[in-house]
Parts: sequence; C-alpha cells; structure tokens
Amino acid sequence: MATAASLSHERRLIASVWHTGGLVLIMLALCLLGAYQQSRPGTDRNLVPSHRGIVPLYVSLIASEWALVLYVRAGTRRKGIHLRELIGGRWRGVKDVLLDLAIAAVFWPVWAGLGWLVHLALGPNRAKTEAILLPRGLLEIFLWILVSMSAGFCEELVFRGYLQKQLLALTGSGIAAVMGQAVVFGIGHGYQGTKQVVVIIVLGALYGWLAVWRRSVRPGMFAHAWADIFGGILARN
Repeated sequence: MATAASLSHERRLIASVWHTGGLVLIMLALCLLGAYQQSRPGTDRNLVPSHRGIVPLYVSLIASEWALVLYVRAGTRRKGIHLRELIGGRWRGVKDVLLDLAIAAVFWPVWAGLGWLVHLALGPNRAKTEAILLPRGLLEIFLWILVSMSAGFCEELVFRGYLQKQLLALTGSGIAAVMGQAVVFGIGHGYQGTKQVVVIIVLGALYGWLAVWRRSVRPGMFAHAWADIFGGILARN
C-alpha cells in the first residue's frame, strides 16, 4: 500500500512552478466569480434566476473541463511527461479495469457517507442553491452525463494526477500534497457556497488518498463521474 512516506521518493517537478501558479490563479478566479454569484441580489434562493440557457451552459462546462486538461498537457509536455503518467499508466488487461471499477464501487458509498457526515457537522447550508441548473429533459440529461463524465476524467487528472504530484515535488510532503490539491479543488467550487466548499475540500482529500493508495486516478475518475451523474439526476426529482 502506498503511503505519504513512500510518495517522498517521487519528488520531481512535472511542470514549471509558474505553470502551477497559473492553475491556482484560475481556481482563485473561479472562487471569486462563485462568491459574486452567491452574493448578488435578485435571484432569491437560486444561484441563477431561471433554467433558461442551460444547454449552452452545459456545453461551456464541458469545454472548460477539457481546457484545463489542455492547460496541464501544455505544462507537462515541456518536461517530457505524458498525460498517461499522470493517470497512472495503462491498464494491463480486463482484470485491471474490473479492479478499478470494483474499487470505485466500494469508494463511492464511503465518499457519500463522509460527505453526509461533514454536511451534518457544518449545519444547515444557507447558500443559494444550484438545483435550478440540474437537467430536466432527455437532451439535458444526456448533456449532464457528458458534463459529469468530463468532470470525472478531467478534474481527477488535473487535481489528483497533476497538482498533487506537483505539490509533492515542491513540498516533499505527501500530506501537504494531498491537502493542498484538495484546497485548490474546493475553492474552484466557490459558487456552491462556503460550507459546500469545505465539504468538497474534505472529499477532494479523500480522492487524493485514493490516488495515493492505488497509485492511479482511474478509480477516482469512475467514482467522481458516477457521483456527479447520480447526484444530478437524483436531485432533480
């Protein structure tokens, strides 16, 4: 089993410090935009005033997720690092695929249970709700699934595959790497409100430790995508 101590043997920069700083700045900008969305008047308890325009929003979300992957690819390519290395290499066969699926299936209820406990500990969430953004028709459900799959692949690659490894190289600490990427991951979801950001930071750390243990982000990709798909479709009812 991989531990924080064993990670210390993998200290190599996979992109420039400036490149990583750029990613952090992007997440901070998203945090500020989210804070503005939460504080602006005129939308009552909803994050946006109406459901109109949701299809272009979904398309833009998919594009933004893959834009982050392209950003990471541009930075790591200069160091001769392939995206496959950030993911954890290739599957050696069907057995590996099934193992990652099984790990994700076990991890998902743990993730959901921990999220529920953190929600309970923090108390009621008074932030504006994003429920109005959830899918309503067949086209929107299809696009929501694409958004969720893109988030699962792209965010795990960017935060657990890239940023966590980069922070490990910069700090020499597995704990700092896991918690650092979780914080950056969380603040990028600032549009969901402060309490939800705390929940996402905790869950991001859990995804980080899963990547450490498995030495791959593949199970996290499966679990992340499924959690978003299931959560979005279930919450709409």
